[in-house]
Amino acid sequence: MDLLLQRVVDGAGNGCVYAALALAIVLVFRTSGVVNFAQGEMATLSTYLVWFLLTWDLGIWAALLVAVVAAFVLAAVLERTLIRRLDIGDHLSMVLVMTGLYTLFGALALLLFGSDGRPMPSLFSEGSVRLSAVHLPFATIGALAALAAVGAALALLFRSTKLGLGLRAVAQNRDSSALAGLPIGRLLATGWGLAAGLGALSGVLVTSLGLYLEPGLMLPVLVYAMASATLGGFDSPVGAVACGLLLGVCESVAVGYLPFIGTEMTLAVPFAVMLAGMVLRPAGLFGKASVRRA
Repeated sequence: MDLLLQRVVDGAGNGCVYAALALAIVLVFRTSGVVNFAQGEMATLSTYLVWFLLTWDLGIWAALLVAVVAAFVLAAVLERTLIRRLDIGDHLSMVLVMTGLYTLFGALALLLFGSDGRPMPSLFSEGSVRLSAVHLPFATIGALAALAAVGAALALLFRSTKLGLGLRAVAQNRDSSALAGLPIGRLLATGWGLAAGLGALSGVLVTSLGLYLEPGLMLPVLVYAMASATLGGFDSPVGAVACGLLLGVCESVAVGYLPFIGTEMTLAVPFAVMLAGMVLRPAGLFGKASVRRA
């Protein structure tokens, strides 16, 4: 039982990273109707910016704040200059463009910073809290606290501010929002910017859990995040967070208790859980089935 609880705790830390990136993917999809396959590579670039700022003796939290702001600006500019000019109804073109951006950002990270892994300081203190026979690392506690704080801030934004209400209106019906006089362009750019800021946080959380910074850092995370967003329902931020944590725990428990799942097979876990969930509930565990009148 103690081993199971330890596996759950370990998986919760990884699940926070998956949940943060899944939440970013859902934000982009809800505001603009686009599935951003490049979200992981954008997060990797933001994490490299944090590393670069650390070489200038900036603190890790200050560097993260600068990277979040820079990611926000980059994503907003990208939306205004490129994404807005595309037809979101042409799904094939959107997939090709997002795949191209994924390749571009990945190649840019490799060109600017090379392929060597780089150590990154953690956002949180080293060590752990011992609860009976279970060790709860400070990094896991910090990741859970960061995810909870971001979730609460976004909930407050969307429910209690004019900006949040505008974003919700655009997500529900863009044409009606435009007729009501809402600044659609600025709201769409803001949605992309918020998602990129979340991606920057997820990238630093990954390195805070012990991984080295290198090109392709966020590729496995992107797989889990996509599975989390799909399983939770692409229209549900709560579902993205809950399913991200669920997949993190399932991955940790599966690796510990299923001997045929090694390091090379861990990516099979999110797909297995996602397929099982989609069979039981095609709209996602927290999603709403779309209804069309004949």
